[in-house]
Amino acid sequence: MGVHETGEDENKETKNKYRRMDSEMTDYANDDSEVVQYKQTQHERSKRTRKYVFACAVFASLNNVLLGYDVGVMSGAIIFIQEDLKITELQEEILIGSLSIISILGSLAGGRVSDAVGRKWSMGLAAIIFQIGAAVMTFAPTFQFLMIGRLLAGVGIGFGVMIAPVYIAEISPTISRGSFTSFPEIFINLGILLGYVSNYAFSGFSSHTNWRIMLAVGILPSVFIAFAIFIIPESPRWLVMQNRIDEARSVLLKTNEIESEAEERLSEILASAGERTGDTAVWQELLTPTPSVRRMLFTGIGIQCFQQITGTDASVYYSPEILQTAGLQDKSRLLAATVAVGISKTAFIMVAILVIDKVGRKPLLYVSTIGMTCCLCGLTIALSLLNGTSTGVGLVILLVCGNVAFFSVGIGPICGVLTSEIFPLRLRAQAFALGAVGNRVCSGIVAMSFLSVSHAISMAGTFSIFTMISGLSVVFVYKFVPETKGKSLEQIESLFQKEFNGREDEIELSDTERLVPNQEKISFVL
Repeated sequence: MGVHETGEDENKETKNKYRRMDSEMTDYANDDSEVVQYKQTQHERSKRTRKYVFACAVFASLNNVLLGYDVGVMSGAIIFIQEDLKITELQEEILIGSLSIISILGSLAGGRVSDAVGRKWSMGLAAIIFQIGAAVMTFAPTFQFLMIGRLLAGVGIGFGVMIAPVYIAEISPTISRGSFTSFPEIFINLGILLGYVSNYAFSGFSSHTNWRIMLAVGILPSVFIAFAIFIIPESPRWLVMQNRIDEARSVLLKTNEIESEAEERLSEILASAGERTGDTAVWQELLTPTPSVRRMLFTGIGIQCFQQITGTDASVYYSPEILQTAGLQDKSRLLAATVAVGISKTAFIMVAILVIDKVGRKPLLYVSTIGMTCCLCGLTIALSLLNGTSTGVGLVILLVCGNVAFFSVGIGPICGVLTSEIFPLRLRAQAFALGAVGNRVCSGIVAMSFLSVSHAISMAGTFSIFTMISGLSVVFVYKFVPETKGKSLEQIESLFQKEFNGREDEIELSDTERLVPNQEKISFVL
């Protein structure tokens, strides 16, 4: 059952909630048979609710397959694009990195458009823009046309990737919000894996044809998105912002397992939506933030930047080049090895999904950032000392797989979860857009400079820089990231009203962990 922790007086509020539930059961059932019938009814409703929210999260995440597929397929397709269109190494970096940079436009526009037309219709618009860009790339006769399609695809991806975590966070019950909000990252990883498989599957065609087929396949997921937007509901929090209260209540009744719980969530959303700082525009409030909003922005944008500046995109986009530097030259074996990277990245995301709402966000971030730091350090050593040896090749493959696996366990999915959780309703979409801008800028910097920097200071020297940055991410998590497990979106906002420090944060963690076992027991009984 979706039982929520509440604010500072969590134990008292939780007990009251269970008391209300008990009284509801007493009023409803006067004998044992009616109690059994009540429990069966609640169990059936719980199953329907979980399936419904699961389906909404899956459909909302389909746009993220497009980003993942583009990242994965371009790592192999670029080899054949070089042969066919005779592009230079600089053009290669621009082609790969431009997607991240131009997606900034989509992310910035996404916040405003989603506030204007709604979350789900924004996702449909993103899919249409990407389809047009992918079609232009597929039939591009020159590098210039390829870049036009790439820029269109970047706008669509930036638009879609920004809105999916916001939508899922706003529609999910508190107790399972972390798992569901991780779905976009799962689909990014699934897209990357599909891109790698596509590279391997179509590499046998001529260099004029194979990369076009690889890029054309990326259009297929967006067809399902057109179907999805007619099924999923609108975000209840966006509906409240539009004063469509009855519609918001209807959605909450479908996404919460207890009717009283849905009404409680609606009351919290109404209270949050009613809080305004006069007539201050959202962007003015973001540009001249209060101390609490400033802390939210620092945490949200910071975690988004660290997700990319630690070099994960380099490991994905340029894994063939990294393996070539280590000593692996055969193209077929290179593409096969990248499939192993994709499998590692996709498989370990499931670990995060299964435990994020049990162990919390912060412990997984520690495991992730420390593990990545160790793998990046190992890559630095292996590329320095074991280049050209079979041992070195094997070790580099293992460490690249380890790096992306640790990324998927923590900072990969939790980045979107955390950024979609911490901002108040009136700022959420556009504040998330700012974080997405930071993410895309860092991704673009890494993608557009990796080859040039590695030639200037060696591949090992480049990974030594990533190692230091990854070490800083561990410190950032310790100092600035709060634990948000088990709290409603409206309760998380109150966390930032206080000054965070290590001691206070640990108190928050211990309080949350004491309540979780009680939640699980009551959920089991019901």
